[in-house]
Amino acid sequence: MAEYILRKVDGRAKRATFKTVHGTVETPVFMNVGTVGAIKGAVSTDDLHEIGTQIELSNTYHLHVRTGDETIKELGGLHKFMVWDRPILTDSGGFQVFSLADLRKIKEEGVTFRSHIDGHKIFMGPEESMQIQSNLGSTIAMAFDECPNALAEYDYVKNSVDRTYRWLVRCKKKMAELNKREDTINKNQLLFGINQGAIYEDIRIDHAKRISELNLDGYAVGGLAVGETHEQMYHILDVVVPYLPQNKPTYLMGVGTPANILEAVDRGIDFFDCVYPSRNGRHGHVYTNKGKRNLFNARYAKDMRPIEEGCQCPACRTYSRAYIHHLLKAKEMLGMRLCVLHNLYFYNHLMEQIRDAIDAGRYAEFKREKLDELQEVSQETN
Repeated sequence: MAEYILRKVDGRAKRATFKTVHGTVETPVFMNVGTVGAIKGAVSTDDLHEIGTQIELSNTYHLHVRTGDETIKELGGLHKFMVWDRPILTDSGGFQVFSLADLRKIKEEGVTFRSHIDGHKIFMGPEESMQIQSNLGSTIAMAFDECPNALAEYDYVKNSVDRTYRWLVRCKKKMAELNKREDTINKNQLLFGINQGAIYEDIRIDHAKRISELNLDGYAVGGLAVGETHEQMYHILDVVVPYLPQNKPTYLMGVGTPANILEAVDRGIDFFDCVYPSRNGRHGHVYTNKGKRNLFNARYAKDMRPIEEGCQCPACRTYSRAYIHHLLKAKEMLGMRLCVLHNLYFYNHLMEQIRDAIDAGRYAEFKREKLDELQEVSQETN
């Protein structure tokens, strides 16, 4: 079974070790996003080991519609299927309730979707989501929830969150049942609940109190980075995180930029995921300790330096900005792949620096220095 060991608290920043059936995760941690069981950008699981990935995240809804969770279970589960020997977190499909708003209908029982691939009708409720994630055999399963727009009306959000709580109770019951079944791949699958409530403090706090009483394996803050400002997001974290158990993992879903992560760690968050590093990398945008660069920019055409001098990622150890610029302009996949590898390494290494700073009791100073560094190069748009 899982064990979360809180090793150090520096201000509100937490430094912990999370032991799972698939290995130990040092937190704060960034989960590299492999939506359909692979990082977009031709990144292999061997690559993930090389760039220091501790935990990978895959998407329940997308794997359900293609290739199918039952097929993946028949093939031995997601770990065996994608040849990955470290923890995997699967989201619940709940975010698709938000992102596929034009293709779904929400009821107490669950949500009816239209597949974004071929339009066929799919029903997913708490029990179905837990069954799919059990079939995948992930280390951590996320509870099924609705993610309302951060700026939705108060009454809508209140009713949505009340239903999300009822769904969470059903998720917990279903997972307990699934983990006892003879044919279950991972009988130690963990369940994280999700705090919702848009930007309404009272709804958020009440929901945090209620889900904390359920004694789950971890707790996420969802429904942020979906329309509100960064200042609103930080304020909600200031308000809500103190009401979530400090002795359990706390996960901020879908966030974010390096600056977002630095600020959220300072507010007690220790799990993150975001598509930014891979998505930006596929478009030639690379992160450095001096800000973000656009390698499509003509200024790099004859620049023989690595993306970032001193970086030990597979791209920077071997290739120049000029060569990667050439690959991107020539639409060669290798250019995209090298940028994605660099960005994921950058994020993973940033988390390592954050852990070291908390261990040393100097996180506030480190955050200040790092935020100043990240402002030094303005974002290039050409």
